[in-house]
Amino acid sequence: MPLTEPFSQCLGGQEFWAKDTIVALREGRNESGAIGGGPQAASRQDQDNETSVASKSGQATPTSAKDTSDDKGGQVAVSSQAQVTTATTTAEAPPPKKKGKAKRVFTLVLLAGLGFGGYEAYHWWTEGRFIASTDDAYVTADITVILSKVSGYVASVAVGDNQRVKAGDVLLKIDDGDYKLAVQSAKDSIDSARATVDRIATQITAAKASVLQAEASVASAKAQKDEASANFDRQKRLADNKFASQATLDTADASLKGAQADLENAQAAVTLAKANIDVLNGQKKEAEQAVVAAKTALEKAERDLAFTIIRAPVDGIVGNRAAQVGSLLQPGSRIAAIVPLADTHIDANFKETQLEGIQPGAEVEISVDAYPDQPIKGTVESIAPATGSVFSLLPAENATGNFTKVVQRVPVKIKVPEEEITSGHLRAGMSVVVEVDTRTGGQKDNVALSALH
Repeated sequence: MPLTEPFSQCLGGQEFWAKDTIVALREGRNESGAIGGGPQAASRQDQDNETSVASKSGQATPTSAKDTSDDKGGQVAVSSQAQVTTATTTAEAPPPKKKGKAKRVFTLVLLAGLGFGGYEAYHWWTEGRFIASTDDAYVTADITVILSKVSGYVASVAVGDNQRVKAGDVLLKIDDGDYKLAVQSAKDSIDSARATVDRIATQITAAKASVLQAEASVASAKAQKDEASANFDRQKRLADNKFASQATLDTADASLKGAQADLENAQAAVTLAKANIDVLNGQKKEAEQAVVAAKTALEKAERDLAFTIIRAPVDGIVGNRAAQVGSLLQPGSRIAAIVPLADTHIDANFKETQLEGIQPGAEVEISVDAYPDQPIKGTVESIAPATGSVFSLLPAENATGNFTKVVQRVPVKIKVPEEEITSGHLRAGMSVVVEVDTRTGGQKDNVALSALH
């Protein structure tokens, strides 16, 4: 068979060309060192190559007497078989090298890392270094705690948990039977005190009349005394001239003394009547004070009666309701709490090292943990005048013992837009993350101005 023509061999169903076969045959002979070794050496080498390739490819290599024949026909067959096997090995070449691919991947990763790092550096230089952020921030509201003012059993509860209420809405009613009786008793006391005042006023009027009567008696007694005195003087002159007896003079003298005594008695009656008026006036004032006290008692009773109806002091949402129908409340007992949504704001505790650029009016971006995809825009409203540790019940005492410096935090109040408050998404106590743009703001701090004045 000519080696320059294409041929087919049924080994795996593949077709080979003579040129490739000759090249493979030459490479096999050069590796085995059988060049110039004669036909037998070439035949043995080809047989070895065939066996090796067959073992690698998992195919059985047929052997026969023709493979070991010394004639030329056998040599040609063996050579052809070896050539086909070698060509099969060449067709099943080893996998391509991965070194170049790994290098390209590394280069791409390095370029991506450099690009990302450059972007982050640019963002920090243009934006990040002006942002002061903290996750120590919470939604806060001025919560109003509702307490009982009076004692009594709960008669009815008008609101449920988490119910929205307006200022003046009825929350709860306490049994008011005892308080209505107290109101009626106070009214009766007022009527009694007023009656006493009226009675004393009448007595004062009578006392004033007695004074007038006593004064009239004084005038009459004085007139009688003057008449008796004139009669005594006349009788004395007559007695001195021996025109009247001594008995007549003595009678005139006795009449004068009697008139003098009557005058003094009348004057004493006037003084007593006036004193009685003063006493009655004092009693009247006491009665009038009793009326005032009774009115005060009535006001208190009516106030206590009004306190049996618990109303919402502010607009908000009822929470933490503790009172139930039939519960016995005492003064100071907790009933519920109202969270006023209108006063909702953010309290962010910034490190003292972050306060340099934070000023009232600065723009703030708020990220609520409950709604991470809905950022909120706010503004810095004010900065606390002291750190949180200063207002604690037990402030730190660093004058004794070992000192460990700890970065302090200062509360910053952040105003939330009205539309966010009315939406009802924010709840007191929620955790938020705030980012303050220190390039904005610049308003004067109200706390600082107040301190200066």
